[in-house]
Amino acid sequence: MDKLWAMKVFVRVMECGSLSRAAESLDLANATVTSSLRNLEKHLGTTLVQRNSRHLHLTEEGRLFLPRCQEILRDVARAEAEITSHSAGVSGMLRVEAPFAIGQNLLCPALIELTRRHPGLSVSVTLTNSPNNMIERATDIAIRMDSIEDADLVARPIYEARYLVCGTPLMAQSLRTGSPRDLDPAHCLGLFSEGNHSPNPWVFTQGDDEVVIRPRGPLLFNNTESLIQAALQDVGLIYVLDLFVADYIKQGKLVELFPEWRTTKRTFHAVTVKSRFAAPRVRTFIDFLLEIFDARRRPNVTMIVPIGSNRKKKKSH
Repeated sequence: MDKLWAMKVFVRVMECGSLSRAAESLDLANATVTSSLRNLEKHLGTTLVQRNSRHLHLTEEGRLFLPRCQEILRDVARAEAEITSHSAGVSGMLRVEAPFAIGQNLLCPALIELTRRHPGLSVSVTLTNSPNNMIERATDIAIRMDSIEDADLVARPIYEARYLVCGTPLMAQSLRTGSPRDLDPAHCLGLFSEGNHSPNPWVFTQGDDEVVIRPRGPLLFNNTESLIQAALQDVGLIYVLDLFVADYIKQGKLVELFPEWRTTKRTFHAVTVKSRFAAPRVRTFIDFLLEIFDARRRPNVTMIVPIGSNRKKKKSH
């Protein structure tokens, strides 16, 4: 019996809370996972997991054995990484999850450069606005926004973005607005969240002064790129995170309005599974994220943020 492999299967079963989900995560047949767990228990001469049709429960022996297995697997991964980093460089499969807007606008175009630098690296990207269970999906790293309430994950802040209002130079000149309060909602294109067709409000603050605009323009989208393309066609103004329009503003295709007013901020995090050793390819990917966002504002990236300690979200207006 391959003891290390059996330990890995045992750990993944308990991380996923299900034999079938562990099998899917490891790309194995259910019977293979069940057999591996039984063989490990037979080798140890004890039951590690009590199981029925709905739930898995660790026995006392299982509770003692699980953290030791996790520690051993991390040590083995660390030792392998030290050797391969000297011989073959960064290599292997990296599974990444990201929101559609980040993936389409920034991440996916930049990955070409990453794979050129590291020919042995393969990157599998899943774009979704509904975050998956990272353990069950065997995801190495995910890009998430704001607070992540999961004690099994660790988040590292990589970028702090703020919303801004922008439009084409022609549109901006035609409106002649000096304050957000002057905005006509009929000229404001809306962005709405999944499952909610009411557009997100535009919130501005300056000292104690607050202005809230609720878009009533001719077009509403749940996709940032579609919103930007409509703005480029002089359909109206948009309220989007700065990183998505920074290049258009530099090129003069869009201009920012009301830069002296404060708007809502969102923080992007690189999220990993706490119990796993961060392989060199994961650390390389995080460094690459910081590099492609380097020209933009971001929080203190030397800080590792344990999930659950994030400050509470601000109330929506």
